[in-house]
Amino acid sequence: MANPRAEKAAPKPEKVAAVADLEQRLKGSSVVILTDYRGLTVEEIGTLRGRLREVHVDYRVAKNTLLALAAKRCGLDQLSPLLNGPTAVVFGHDDPGVPARVLQEFIRQYRKLEIKGGVLGQDALKPEEVRALATLPSRTELLARAFGLIQSPLRALVAMLNAPPSALVRALEAVRALQEAREVAEGTTPPAVDAAPQPAASVDAPVQAADPAGGETALPAAPAEGPPGGTGQTDKSDQGGGTD
Repeated sequence: MANPRAEKAAPKPEKVAAVADLEQRLKGSSVVILTDYRGLTVEEIGTLRGRLREVHVDYRVAKNTLLALAAKRCGLDQLSPLLNGPTAVVFGHDDPGVPARVLQEFIRQYRKLEIKGGVLGQDALKPEEVRALATLPSRTELLARAFGLIQSPLRALVAMLNAPPSALVRALEAVRALQEAREVAEGTTPPAVDAAPQPAASVDAPVQAADPAGGETALPAAPAEGPPGGTGQTDKSDQGGGTD
């Protein structure tokens, strides 16, 4: 004879299937958000579910007892304190800010729906933290910003390469002058760069002074000694006189 108590304690197949489904969804979600849908009509719930479906997010109404059991199996006991009153669950997969933004837009439009909290990975989220997720840039926006930062220097390089040769030369000359100014300011390059041509002038000097006809170098005449107006020669008579 079957035991009535054993038959009563055995879980119903539909409940087992519901717990297994919730467990699978929890494990496959990067973010889980719990909401209180009291005050929403069936049509409004359908509208919210459709908006979330457009961004590849699931929205399911769940019984607290079954959700608590599934959360426990997944190690998400942080959800247990939030399981009070009617509960509908948002299961996000990629960008955690996407479902948060859809919920915030729906709340602004209908003035209904309450966010209870949730989990991001293994971290519990308070209602205000869920709302903060809605203010974060989307993954697409972050990728666009990163691409813009990479593309900006490339655009400048392409513009320089496509410019006329004279413009390119002027740009390179400006870069060279700026680099030399920095080296001089830092003391890595001697500032007296213009003094280099001086040795060439000293080498050419003796060549220009040589007499190509006589092969000798013209020297300046020595100054003549003697009284002013003289011939520059010593008077012989004076050499023999004055000895008396």
